[in-house]
Amino acid sequence: MIPFTIAGIQMQISGREDNLARIRAKIDHTMHMFPQVRMIVLPELAAFGPSTAKAQPLPGPAERTFQEIAARHKVWLVNGSMFESHEGKVYNTCSVIDPEGKVAARYRKAFPFRPYEAGVEAGDSFCVFDVPRVGRFGVLICYDLWFPEAARALAALGAEVLVHPVMTTTIDRDIELAMAVATAAQQQCYVFEVNGVGDGGVGQSIIVDPDAVTLYRAGSGEEILPLELDLARVRRSREFGVRGLGQVLKSFRDRRVLLANTFDLGERSTPAWDTLGPLRKPGGDAA
Repeated sequence: MIPFTIAGIQMQISGREDNLARIRAKIDHTMHMFPQVRMIVLPELAAFGPSTAKAQPLPGPAERTFQEIAARHKVWLVNGSMFESHEGKVYNTCSVIDPEGKVAARYRKAFPFRPYEAGVEAGDSFCVFDVPRVGRFGVLICYDLWFPEAARALAALGAEVLVHPVMTTTIDRDIELAMAVATAAQQQCYVFEVNGVGDGGVGQSIIVDPDAVTLYRAGSGEEILPLELDLARVRRSREFGVRGLGQVLKSFRDRRVLLANTFDLGERSTPAWDTLGPLRKPGGDAA
């Protein structure tokens, strides 16, 4: 076994006031109740909610608050995300803090929820980070998971656990739950997905193992989700196949079809996609 305990904090997120004091209290309580926890994962936009008017500089005082919390508890902390203000632009950025309180990685959401996440720039790279003697983790934020190429990119970079903060307040949460299960199977990895409640979402956080088994699905209220993962299961799945059957990543590695003929290395669109029209709200202006 390669055990590693992660706690997701499905918590009330306010869009009207900062949530840092409540986050600190929630983490203090989590670590008191579950001292075996080695990583905390918060929902998307947990610190300040969904207003771009509250965008923060990075590095900055809000991120330092998370660094202090991580160092005090000697725990990895994935802070969900916050809107980042950088050179006149706004990004949706997740900070990964190590147990010494250092910023191990930052990830800018690659696929903002356009046209609804208006005014938010897309990130231009993916993010993996290593937990020594445990394994490699990758970060996606909310809508990123709707693009299987994003999860496949992290798997190609060696990610064994996909940490996925979300802020879903809408009726498509059931689709996201199905995607979490599908992603675990397609990438032969754990998916650890944490949603907020209140202004921060409808809850229903989900944790899925590399055999696409749902280990836990939360309700719609506040919850702490402490769960021990075994990264040896990822390695077994990737060696022997999902439930001892489909060896998905090996098959993809050994493919003959040239995907670059369609995506990114050639034209980004296709004649079929050109017929779809502009990206905009139904009945609204283009994003």
